[in-house]
Amino acid sequence: MNSYFARTGEHRFQPSELTGGAWATDEQHIAPMTGLIAHEVDRMVEARGGDALATARISMDILGVLKLEEFELTVEVVRPGRTIELLEAVVVARGRPAVRARVWRMAGADTSAVAGGQPEPLPDPETLPAYAMSQVWPGGYITSIEARPAGEIRPGRGAVWVGSQATLLRDEPASPLAEWVKLVDTANGIVVRESPKEWMFPNLDLTIHLYRQPSGSWTGLDTTVAFGPDGHGLTSTTLHDVHGPVGRAEQILTVRPL
Repeated sequence: MNSYFARTGEHRFQPSELTGGAWATDEQHIAPMTGLIAHEVDRMVEARGGDALATARISMDILGVLKLEEFELTVEVVRPGRTIELLEAVVVARGRPAVRARVWRMAGADTSAVAGGQPEPLPDPETLPAYAMSQVWPGGYITSIEARPAGEIRPGRGAVWVGSQATLLRDEPASPLAEWVKLVDTANGIVVRESPKEWMFPNLDLTIHLYRQPSGSWTGLDTTVAFGPDGHGLTSTTLHDVHGPVGRAEQILTVRPL
């Protein structure tokens, strides 16, 4: 089975061609990296004996380009705690930090009696036809995913399910969260406002908030893209799994003509 990464050391990884980005096919798409960061957080927790905390936020700053080359990913504790904990993951490539991510983990409780306020769920992805994103975007990552629109797609607005048969890591199982979250960064490319052949609008960050732990092989992205008048944009997404909404994602964009 194809995979996005292979482990080459305790904290070192080699990306496969399936991580090839949409803006430049010789650079990594940040979506699989999000999953790998979640996986390494899980791995650190397991190594110290495990706990009952759940990941509630992943906030990533993209500091530089990641080529399809070996890189290092390390995780450390910033704020320890038994009920809340803050971790930081740093991706280093070519001797320089390329991604910094902070992950809040929180204890759970039974709040089913007061749960509410979520948006409506998306239609079942298994009932929807496929959409060829490769008609809009190049790159190995785009070819590795399947997209199924959940209704009409308009410039800057729409909902799409995305899935992938490629595993996160070769010969190494990952958690349901890590496998699910590896697809979230696709949001910025599913309902483009303008043609990427005429405009660039890459995201500088990705922040994911979760109020329920997702599961399943499909990631639902109900997305709105807004461009401001001064070269900035915002991609805002309600996140779903097959059981319903689970949280939100936000991505700030730098918008400029090609």
